[in-house]
Amino acid sequence: MSGDGTTRHGGHRPGRRRDRGKDDDGSREQSMVPRAEFRSYYGRPVLKPPVWEWKIPAYLFTGGLSAGAALLAAGADLTARPRLRQAGRVGGFAALLVSMYLLVADLGRPARFHHMMRVAKPSSPMSVGTWILIAYGPGSALAATAEMLPAAWRATPPGRLLRLAARPAGLSAALFAPGVASYTAVLLSQTAVPAWHDARGELPFVFTGSAAASAGGLGMVLVPVTEAGPARRFAAVGAAAEIVASRLIDRRPGFVTRAYTTGHPHHLRRASEYLTLAGAVTALTLARRSRAAAAVGGLALMAGSVLQRFGTFEAGVTSTKDPAYVVKPQRERLDARREQRDGE
Repeated sequence: MSGDGTTRHGGHRPGRRRDRGKDDDGSREQSMVPRAEFRSYYGRPVLKPPVWEWKIPAYLFTGGLSAGAALLAAGADLTARPRLRQAGRVGGFAALLVSMYLLVADLGRPARFHHMMRVAKPSSPMSVGTWILIAYGPGSALAATAEMLPAAWRATPPGRLLRLAARPAGLSAALFAPGVASYTAVLLSQTAVPAWHDARGELPFVFTGSAAASAGGLGMVLVPVTEAGPARRFAAVGAAAEIVASRLIDRRPGFVTRAYTTGHPHHLRRASEYLTLAGAVTALTLARRSRAAAAVGGLALMAGSVLQRFGTFEAGVTSTKDPAYVVKPQRERLDARREQRDGE
């Protein structure tokens, strides 16, 4: 080793290079080896994939359907559309019951849902969502019970009292319905799952739009054409919001978007878009005159909403199984910071 910092063969000593430029990982020293490719320990995922089963995306759909139906029913009640009001209240509460069953079934034990009610933690989306459901449920149940009350009981004092309470109960459910429709998107986006976290700005709009589209579709299926006008318009607006927000996810820059635009999640979401678009077009055209067309369009909207939830769920699972979805975004952020420093 010579005194000028070189080896006998003329190479500079490591750590004392004359060229003090920045390496491509943002450090001051230039690397002596080629840039390493990302890999995980023994090829295992960097993140643990979600342990949730199909019950969770189904729960996401039924919860959104219930919330959208509650909003639709409240509007029908205020505008004197009894058939649409009844379909929204009863259908919304039925969807809520299915949603709660799916959630408890996935948790494994009913006691676990009870335990979530023991605390209120504003910083936890799960805790906030639980309390939104608790606030939403009684109004939905009371309004639906009033609609299903047998005719012989309606003239009794309890029956009259229940019917008087139905409107405030329905409006109470409608007040909390937007939170029910969107909190699950916030819950997903606050996890470490790259695909869900990366789309945190768009997912609430995807879920609320999908909820409105599916609820409008339910009204188109169950209500006569002459009274289903608000359901058709509600479905069209929700479908437009869902498709636009979903497309914004597809156009996001960065590697994580590939979880949505490739493979099985892409096929599910593309089928969802086709069904939702077809249902919305039908709602604005043929469904205005034909009950059969309205039923087909409504079913297409609900099927599109189901596939949207399953596609989003599968995209999240996919992004946890491939280490690239964790490592590449980190490298992209590091490169962006280095370019920003170089430009200063």
